[in-house]
Parts: sequence; C-alpha cells; structure tokens
Amino acid sequence: AVFLGVCDKIVPGLVIAALTFGHLPAVFVPAGPMTSGLPNDEKAKVRQLYAEGKAGRAELLEAESKSYHGPGTCTFYGTANSNQMLMEIMGLHTPGASFVNPGTPLRDALTREAARRALSITALGNAYTPVGRMIDERSIVNGVVGLHA
Repeated sequence: AVFLGVCDKIVPGLVIAALTFGHLPAVFVPAGPMTSGLPNDEKAKVRQLYAEGKAGRAELLEAESKSYHGPGTCTFYGTANSNQMLMEIMGLHTPGASFVNPGTPLRDALTREAARRALSITALGNAYTPVGRMIDERSIVNGVVGLHA
C-alpha cells in the first residue's frame, strides 16, 4: 500500500489504516514543507491590526494567502511537520524525504524512489516485512526519542 498524507490529522489516520491491514507492506510518501511565505512577524502584525479593527478582512486574507501559498505542510514546526519527521524516524518514509519542498527535482526523485520501493516490495511475493511488524514498541520509542531530540 502507498499512503499519501500531509497534514496533522491525516498522517495518524493513515497509520491507523495501515495497521488495520498490518499484514500488508506499506510505504508512506510525504509532501514535504511548502516554501516560506510571509514571515511570522508580518503575519502576526496583520492579525493584530485586524483584531484592533485597523485592518480589514481583505488585508487579513491577503496575509493569510501569502503565508500558506503553496503545496506541502505549513511552514512552521507544527504537528504536520513533526508527523512527517516521526514517519521517517519510524522507517516508513524513504530516508531523507520529510523536509524536501514539493515541486523540486529532489522531491520528485524521492517520490519516484518511494514508488519504486513499493513496487520492489510487491515483487518479493510473501518475503517482505509487513507494516504491522515494522511499527512495534521499538519504532514507537525511536519516534518519541526523535521528536524530543
């Protein structure tokens, strides 16, 4: 199975889905983080002005659109990015895939490698490690340690 997930709630849902069919091989493909947009201090300033009634809805929407303007996970270190990192730490992503921006040659190569990996796993017949054996107490501990590092 190939799992495509980006944002905070979908990635844990995909892990639960994968474990529901834990006898199957699984490859998770991250989108990577979107490129930087409007800096946080500028975004916060517009939000503050809007809260004070000194900026209108149009200015607020323009700032938000400049902040979250492209494909990928949001540009701050939130749960979407930590989930991507967690999946890589647990061995479910192609190594190095978590923090490569979408729309780049490297992202394309990593996505192709994930697809190649999924195909090569299926070519093994029954001689693969199912996702239910990959995600165990060791991988969970590795994930927790990695997130706290």
